Amino acid sequence: MFPSCMSMLSRRHDAPAPKPGQTPVILNVYDMYWTNWYTAGAGVGVFHSGVEVHGSEWAYGGHPYAFTGVFEITPRDSRELGEQFRFRQSIRIGYTDFSEEEVRRLVTELGKQFRGDRYHLMNNNCNHFTSAFCQALCSRDIPSWINRLAYVSSCVPFLQRCLPKEWLTPAALQQSLALAHSRSSSPSTPQ
Repeated sequence: MFPSCMSMLSRRHDAPAPKPGQTPVILNVYDMYWTNWYTAGAGVGVFHSGVEVHGSEWAYGGHPYAFTGVFEITPRDSRELGEQFRFRQSIRIGYTDFSEEEVRRLVTELGKQFRGDRYHLMNNNCNHFTSAFCQALCSRDIPSWINRLAYVSSCVPFLQRCLPKEWLTPAALQQSLALAHSRSSSPSTPQ
């Protein structure tokens, strides 16, 4: 297997030492699809990320409703995310002075921006959320390789047009599922 350039990049992202009373801010990264085993070594992949702070992990996902898409899980438990996710690694981003209660208030505020119906695979995904959350907690960004595929596709628009629309937003997925369901549940006409 080829050496992973991700491991080299994460070493350059070392966080400064904590001050007394500070809490670690950890980014947990997951492989989303089996293709990452082939493409991640080249620095491109499809990743999910969540931010672990005060013993909880916070992440963002899409749904077709106009309320928060931010959710809490047990840190590094890919089973809570679904079978297509595999835990890859944890990266210490920095440290925060926020209390657990302040973190929960911050999550509520960020949830207004990161609503489920505003999820978009390339323009407003889980990695955009973790980047904004880490900036708010400790003024540090996540490593660029985690959201590189979304960045590249935003710079080269035809790449985004190559993807099925139902991969991009939960509304498109919902419409696709409804159409498939209506086709499967409609009575067949005898010939």
